[in-house]
Amino acid sequence: MQAIPKYPRRHATARVLNAIHVTALVVASAGCAAQTQPEPPAAPPPPVATGAMPPVPPRDMAPMVPFPPPRGGGPLADVGPAVTAQGTVSRFLINPDGDVDGFLTSDGVLVHFPPHMGAQLTATVRPGDEVQVSGWRNAAGNLTAQRIIDTRSGQQLVDQPPPGALPLPRELRGAGLSRLSAQGQVAHVTTAPRGEPDGVILADGTVIKLTPPVAQQFPTLVQTGVKVSAQGYGTRNQYGTALQATAFGSPGNLTRLYDRALPAP
Repeated sequence: MQAIPKYPRRHATARVLNAIHVTALVVASAGCAAQTQPEPPAAPPPPVATGAMPPVPPRDMAPMVPFPPPRGGGPLADVGPAVTAQGTVSRFLINPDGDVDGFLTSDGVLVHFPPHMGAQLTATVRPGDEVQVSGWRNAAGNLTAQRIIDTRSGQQLVDQPPPGALPLPRELRGAGLSRLSAQGQVAHVTTAPRGEPDGVILADGTVIKLTPPVAQQFPTLVQTGVKVSAQGYGTRNQYGTALQATAFGSPGNLTRLYDRALPAP
């Protein structure tokens, strides 16, 4: 007959506790092993370019223009293709406010640029100097300059907004203009950005400004070689004469351009 243990429940409890202790040790060991697993190596950094050529753009990609289109001039298609030309300055041109905003070359090319470039240009370039002009040619063949380089000195002017420039208040616009009249033979026809006529330049360099709708009313007069006459308000200074016409026509036959005369400045 088999002997019955004296304390069966106590021994069973001890075995259970021992089993739980062993299981806990196994789990803890596995956790430690998991925590001590080495991390995978980091991905190598991307290779650094060492003088390699950039990818070549597709063949059908249009070449980039080296300078932006003029501000406020509309799409590039309106101002014409980008060109670079070279010529000799013949005479400076002014606007009715008296600012130099263009010049004529010795071969008859009319070059426009913003008035804020005029003071710098006249300080570095004189009539007779050779310049290189980069810009756009409009439908009438006139140039709008974005960059002007004096080929003798190498100095260049680039069309950039003048720092801190504010537009003149409306009540002060035209305050310094004088009543002027002009008469002579048309040597050049000035044009708006889209190529429509907006005035004439006489043989003596006088600029007569018209609005495009007004210029279209005088198709036989807004032509080179024709004698014209004008009255209006503008400026006469050391660079020339320019006026905004309030009356225009042939000599002795002026047509008032507005229903009533503009008030004197």
